[in-house]
Amino acid sequence: MKLPVRYLIVILTFICTSVCYIERVGFSIAYTVAADAAGVNQSSKGTILSTFYYGYACSQVPGGWAAQKIGGRRVLLLSFLLWSLTCALLPLDPNRVMLLVVARLLVGVAQGFIFPSIHTVLAQWVPPHERSRSVSLTTSGMYLGAALGMLVLPTLVKFRGPQSVFLAEAALGASWSLLWFKYATDPKSTASGVGESVLPVNKKIDTHNKMALSAKIPWMKILTSFPVWAIVVNNFTFHYALYVLMNWLPTYFELGLQLSLQEMGSSKMMPYLNMFLFSNIGGVVADYLITRRILSVTKTRKFLNTVGFLVASLALVVIPSFRTSGGAVFCSSVALGFLALGRAGFAVNHMDVAPRYAGIVMGVSNTAGTLAGIVGVDLTGKLLEAAKAANSDLSSPESWRAVFFIPGFLCIFSSFVFLLFSTGERIFD
Repeated sequence: MKLPVRYLIVILTFICTSVCYIERVGFSIAYTVAADAAGVNQSSKGTILSTFYYGYACSQVPGGWAAQKIGGRRVLLLSFLLWSLTCALLPLDPNRVMLLVVARLLVGVAQGFIFPSIHTVLAQWVPPHERSRSVSLTTSGMYLGAALGMLVLPTLVKFRGPQSVFLAEAALGASWSLLWFKYATDPKSTASGVGESVLPVNKKIDTHNKMALSAKIPWMKILTSFPVWAIVVNNFTFHYALYVLMNWLPTYFELGLQLSLQEMGSSKMMPYLNMFLFSNIGGVVADYLITRRILSVTKTRKFLNTVGFLVASLALVVIPSFRTSGGAVFCSSVALGFLALGRAGFAVNHMDVAPRYAGIVMGVSNTAGTLAGIVGVDLTGKLLEAAKAANSDLSSPESWRAVFFIPGFLCIFSSFVFLLFSTGERIFD
């Protein structure tokens, strides 16, 4: 039986996000090992780890614009080739700070084009009644990639050294690029109008692909829209929590709990595996509630976003209270799992409010998410340095309370913003 093209596109974008997050987790693991061996302090580590997000922030909106004008398929391929080549050529030497900064900026810029391009491609290919589960499957690749990275890469570092991680990531990136080049195509018309009868929307849009590419982008309307800002705020919070845990959870296990990542075995991948599972559960539940008309699109988005973020906030706040690997893994798994469930609320909402400009809106909101990475990862390093000065080491729960309380508070705040201002109806032609 021949696989429909839109399913193949979704599968390829799922693999794409998986490979991207293997790269991000891989750099965190490899650099942490190399930096600790070279005696680099926590604040300096935070600066290097956050450098990626500066480049990532710079290319989000340009990525949405390029995908809108040139086509998401082409932009996605070019960005993948750029970051893969950078990884292949980068020597990992913690003492060569400027080289690391430039390389991470380049990788950040390249990967910043990826998610706006993906949203542009999916908005063209995926009909509304399949949208939640398609986006959830695609984005769940991030978490599966992070889980696989946490499981496999520490062992690779142990036996082959930190540099081997970069070469493995470059090989994965090149392999995906070949698959995308061979199998990805542009649709003859967008899927935005397919299945319209299932969804309560205000207006129809022209489904001709060329008109979508050439349409004038309503920048002012996008930037002054309260529903767009509801997405932006929640994207910021989601990524603040995700990037802090992704970049600092290895340090928390190693220094906060005095555990070795190698000795933890497969348990260290559970938070990301939980994200993978809950992301897809959220997508299936959302599409079920909408297509069966149990809840409107607006109420479905708000319900899943609120449940996800409030449960995650509780789990984040209590992480330092657990002093065993099992307790810490459980709490971080609950936190990240329910954050992923919340993506069936705010993350799919880009396509609800602006199917034609999904890449643009994604670029705007992901810029906020990237700023969260810059602020959160760097701030965490400074908080830990201050805690270390006050408590002499980082094994005390008090050293980590502020680190996890901040994203916990942001989750509560963001869920209320989404309840007040979000909508599931189309607001842009």
